[in-house]
Amino acid sequence: MLRGNRDVLSGSFEHRYRLLVEAIVDYAIYMLDPDGYVVSWNPGAQRFKGYKAAEIIGHHFSQFYTEEDRAAGLPERALATAASEGRYESEGWRLRKDGSRFWTHAIIDPIRDPSGKLIGFAKITRDLTERKAAEAALKQSEAQFRLLVQSVTDYAIYMLDPSGRIVSWNAGAERIKGYDANEIVGQHFSRFYMDEERERGEPQRGLRTAAKEGRFEKEGWRVRKDGTRFWASVVIDAIRDERGELIGFAKVTRDITEKKEAQRALEEAREALFQAQKLEAIGQLTGGIAHDFNNLLMVILSSLDLLVRRLPAEDARVRTLADNAMQAAQRGAALTQRMLAFARRQELRRSAVDIPMLVNGISELLQRTLGPQIRLEFRFPAALPKVHTDANQLESALLNLALNARDAMPSGGPLIISAREEFVETGYVPRLSPGHYICLSVEDRGEGMDQEVLARATDPFFTTKGVGKGTGLGLSMVQGLAEQSGGWLRLDSKKGEGTTAEIWLPIATAEELAEICEPAAENAVPDQQSRLVAMVVDDDPLVLLNTAAMLEDLGHTVIEASSGEEALNALRRKKDVDIVITDQAMPGMRGDELANAIRAEWPDLPVIIATGFAELSQSIRVQFPRLSKPFNQEQLASKLSEALAAHALSR
Repeated sequence: MLRGNRDVLSGSFEHRYRLLVEAIVDYAIYMLDPDGYVVSWNPGAQRFKGYKAAEIIGHHFSQFYTEEDRAAGLPERALATAASEGRYESEGWRLRKDGSRFWTHAIIDPIRDPSGKLIGFAKITRDLTERKAAEAALKQSEAQFRLLVQSVTDYAIYMLDPSGRIVSWNAGAERIKGYDANEIVGQHFSRFYMDEERERGEPQRGLRTAAKEGRFEKEGWRVRKDGTRFWASVVIDAIRDERGELIGFAKVTRDITEKKEAQRALEEAREALFQAQKLEAIGQLTGGIAHDFNNLLMVILSSLDLLVRRLPAEDARVRTLADNAMQAAQRGAALTQRMLAFARRQELRRSAVDIPMLVNGISELLQRTLGPQIRLEFRFPAALPKVHTDANQLESALLNLALNARDAMPSGGPLIISAREEFVETGYVPRLSPGHYICLSVEDRGEGMDQEVLARATDPFFTTKGVGKGTGLGLSMVQGLAEQSGGWLRLDSKKGEGTTAEIWLPIATAEELAEICEPAAENAVPDQQSRLVAMVVDDDPLVLLNTAAMLEDLGHTVIEASSGEEALNALRRKKDVDIVITDQAMPGMRGDELANAIRAEWPDLPVIIATGFAELSQSIRVQFPRLSKPFNQEQLASKLSEALAAHALSR
């Protein structure tokens, strides 16, 4: 009875086992006899390999192997290994019924009876084609990514271990930083940082930030293999595994030196534009003030001049007071010239100037002015071309620079005045046009200026000499002269070492020399004048009154007009006017416009334009004599004679 129950149970267990195997479709499970012939076949085997049980049972399992594996004896070796070692496991390509291949994971276990005799094999096969394809795709993707990273040359892309040591290196890193992979892999990435940044712990801070926040980004100076610096944009990203453990960092560096330089150049251009606009606004204001100041000085000087002429010769005290007032007014006139020089509106009488000769001519004046503690040294080459500028203004500029140098050397010292020829190429000095220049240098060994003071040295009204000891217009005047002459003022100074001021002036060309008028010809005027009927036109009633008074004192008859329109109407009523003297800066109708109107209607009537500015066009300068404000009676008489003589020659 018990034996019958065991047979029933055994049969029931075998039935359930068969049902289990038959239900599995994701694995091929089948039996082989000791020689490798198929003796059972489950649905999973049919699904993978494409054979029905009736088609494959009794056939050797080697037909599932590829031809090359069969030729190599792999099926027989698999059975022998399973029989001898108790198990055989491998992955490889297998064939389906239709001849297609698929990647499998196969296990072969030996089956033995209770006595240990080999009675066959159990073979379990799993289709891993999709996994194999995914792995292949992953490897291909990794290879492509590696190739991509290695091919990038505009970015340094490399990996760091958690401590910051380099574990990979791409072509961009080699190009930007100068190291090849063999030199740098295994080294700490902090070697790319500046010494001061390493001392502050910047590399470690970047890694800590990336580890904590996932990303670190910054711009800064980095060092190449050859020691040169470049401005870099740096990004560090933390790399973590599936469990979130930090396994390293990805570092991307880009050389943006050109971008930074372009940005710096843009900022400098903006600052230069701002400074230019500021100086232009100040220049306009200064020029306007100088114009009004000129008119006031014109009244004061002409009134004093007329007053002195009427003073009794024996009244020495009053004459001394008048002379003092005249000197003060003349100093005021010199100040207006500085203001106009800064505003680039002074009148330049440009001629061919021999710099060594000019400096030698004022050397005694310079030495007396500077005092015995200052030792003058002149250094000029044997032959130096002439420059095209205003000699008188250049003398004033040199005197200004020399006085500044004296003030910077309270204990005395050498003052070196030298000159050299320079050739400027395109773009070499942004402020200068290409060509030949003479660089006139004034060098001292005084206190010097720090960078903050140096940056403001040529600003108008800026001075370090204290209240009442300087106008702050000296260097502005020198700069104005240089720029109006087509040159440049360059200052170089270091605190405690001294200052060098360089005036760059263009060399006079043959064409320019031919156009320059000889001063002697301008000053050749008759000693006496006939009585004239002169019309004076000025919108300032005080200037109008004093100009008329000086003319009347010279014996001339004067007709006054306060505007261009009034002057034209007066000329139409009175036909016997000999000459017209008109102010330039008038509302409504400027002096040059009035002069052109007179030339059109009365072509034989000479016109003199009086102005303190240099704004007259070249054509106006050629057609009409110019009288610089402020002027005295002698200058007025001289200009009258010059205008009448020129008019007589042109008839």
